[in-house]
Formats: sequence, C-alpha cells, structure tokens
Amino acid sequence: MFTGIVEEIGTIKGISRGPNSAKLNILASTVLEDVKLGDSIAVNGVCLTATAFSDGNFTADAMAETLAKTNLGDLKPGSKVNLERALRLGDRLGGHWVSGHVDGVGTIVRLEKQDIATLITIQAPAQVMRYIIKKGSIGIDGTSLTVVDFTRDSFQVSLIPHTAQATILGSKKIGDSVNLESDILGKYIERLLQGGEQESSEKKSKVNLDFLATNGFL
Repeated sequence: MFTGIVEEIGTIKGISRGPNSAKLNILASTVLEDVKLGDSIAVNGVCLTATAFSDGNFTADAMAETLAKTNLGDLKPGSKVNLERALRLGDRLGGHWVSGHVDGVGTIVRLEKQDIATLITIQAPAQVMRYIIKKGSIGIDGTSLTVVDFTRDSFQVSLIPHTAQATILGSKKIGDSVNLESDILGKYIERLLQGGEQESSEKKSKVNLDFLATNGFL
C-alpha cells in the first residue's frame, strides 16, 4: 500500500525490452535510502518490485499486463517518473489509501491557470469515472489528489505549486497520458451493495441500501 505522497522524481536510465515485458532501470536517491531486494516501489502509481539496486539506481520488471494497462510502456530513457516507497505501519497517511494497481489510463485535455493553482481536466475511461465524486480522492500517476468537479467522461483536479514542483504532473502537457487509480473504498462499498451477485443466492450479502438506512448509515 502507498499514500499517494510522491517522495521524489526519478529518471529512467535505461529500458531493456522483451517480447512482452520491460526491465526498467531508474535513477533515484530518496527511495533507495533503506531499500531491500524485493521491496515495493510505486513508479507513476504502479506497484513494482525492486529486483536489483546499487548506489543511485534500481531495477524493476514490468510484465505484459502492466505495460498494456498503464503508461509505463510509453517510457523511454530520460523520462521522469513519480516514486514512492510502500507505506510503513505507523507512518502518517498524508494522502489516501493507494494500492498501486492502476484502473485505467486517462488523457489530459485541458490545463488552466487559476492564480497560484493549475486546474487539470482529465478524460477518463468509464471504469474510473464510476468511482469519481466531488471532493473524493483519485491517484494520478501515483499522486493523491482531490476531485474538484466532473462530467460524464472527465474530471478536474487542482495542483498547488508544491505538488506541481514535487511531481511530474507539473510538467505534463495537453495530450499526455496519466495512470489513474480510483479510491479503493468506493470499490468495496460497490461490492457490498451488489450483494455478492457472483455467489450463490444462499450466500448473498444482506448489506444493501435498505440495511444501511435502517442502521443509521444513510
């Protein structure tokens, strides 16, 4: 698990590509301070495993599914990436629960300066938009942000100057792709309200809207 608070911006040093995979070598410093072989590191919001490391860089493998469902396949030597180590018990949760499992790839369609902030409009697939709510949380390239507003197929977030400088989002342009991860709490609530429709009728959950209302949750 991660928090969506990016610790540093790394740089792709090299990429070795296989028929359906890629080995990423990433220049970094902060995330390597206490790294161990097999540790999880979020790269643009994608949970990857450190398979090797040395002073100033680490290596992680990306399989076919990861390359197909995220923007990691677009990376090249010199590309900048957001990096975050896995959450430790006892750490402050400054962002929100982020699993590092991308739900879809969005596209930046508008950038608007509003005083000190930058308003970003992102077009997103239906599997992401279904969990979007005003003031809700969303992971964008591994960065925890708050939804300002949304339409049927897009949503807006606002970057303060610190976030723009401390993440790669500040250098994004119209047309750039971003990894999106919905708030995991919304997925669990949806699953409970479905009543376990993939299970047999005898095992279906009794948690539904009527149950929640009766017990004071609505």
